[in-house]
Amino acid sequence: MPFDAHTPVRKKEKITVQYLIDHLQDSIKLEVTVCAGGSACFKRDITEADLHRPGLALTGYTDLFTWQRLQILGNSECQYLSSLSSEDQKTAFKRLTTFEIPAIFLTHGNDLHNELLKIAEQANIPVISTPVETIKFMYLVRDFLEDQFALQTIVHGAMVDVYGIGLLIAGKAGIGKSEIALDLVERGHRLVADDVITLTKKSNVLMAAATEMNRHFMEVRGLGIIDIMSMFGIRAIRYQKRLEVLVDLFLWDEHTEVDRTGLEKLTTGIMDVQIPTVKLPITPGKNITVIAEVIAMNHLLNHYGYDSAKAFQERLKTRIAQKSRKGDTSPRRIIDYFEGDFE
Repeated sequence: MPFDAHTPVRKKEKITVQYLIDHLQDSIKLEVTVCAGGSACFKRDITEADLHRPGLALTGYTDLFTWQRLQILGNSECQYLSSLSSEDQKTAFKRLTTFEIPAIFLTHGNDLHNELLKIAEQANIPVISTPVETIKFMYLVRDFLEDQFALQTIVHGAMVDVYGIGLLIAGKAGIGKSEIALDLVERGHRLVADDVITLTKKSNVLMAAATEMNRHFMEVRGLGIIDIMSMFGIRAIRYQKRLEVLVDLFLWDEHTEVDRTGLEKLTTGIMDVQIPTVKLPITPGKNITVIAEVIAMNHLLNHYGYDSAKAFQERLKTRIAQKSRKGDTSPRRIIDYFEGDFE
């Protein structure tokens, strides 16, 4: 059965300012400067991952002001305000506070005059300061917000980190996905998740992780639930990994056509991201674990510009061209010179 069964997870539409503060306060040292409305002030909703620096809005142009985003006042904005007279500062700042801004962040240790803070307080807009420089702050906050608002889906299979390549082993129930993952872990590779896998789309990349319930646990039919971290140690697991190759297992029969050259590059679309796919037939005695390792190494070779199938194709074309060369009728040995092995 082709891999097409994944369950979309409802996208998060908003988070509160308090939620952001709770999760980022330690990493970027957030300090609340003004929040007059108490807990209600922190319940303002953040609905976009993008951030905004309101330089133009401070000068008076608000036609394209994206007020619904978090507003970042860095060195440029704060120095511009300080260059104005006291009355002009109030006028410029009031332009911002007439909109329902979720929050204002002061970066790089900047602060505002008390008159401006009172204006924000009257508008019930929280002002939060951080010593972190503006570019780094915006990178960290945007990454957090993109994660919060990212599309997610749930797939069934076994996700393993093999030689640094994230392999999702899929296939119908009972085909042996967990057993293959267990064998890979025993060979020194790392389990990301078994059975239920959460995929999160971030910047056109799918990040795989286990759920809170099944993290580093695995189900082996006939044996039950086992704890991979307790058995094999912390090096045998990782909490998240980029999905790079889908290995789709299916039972082989003589009527099934299987690609034997690798020239046909298959992909599977998951949340509009095309994932390289290997459709792997299962037969008795076939060592799928070793093949999974080879799939990962072959993906690495492709990533660095070497395609084994194309290299073989070019060698074949060269040989055919040599044979068809005019006047070349001399017999050829399979190997021109077979050096003896006397050791």
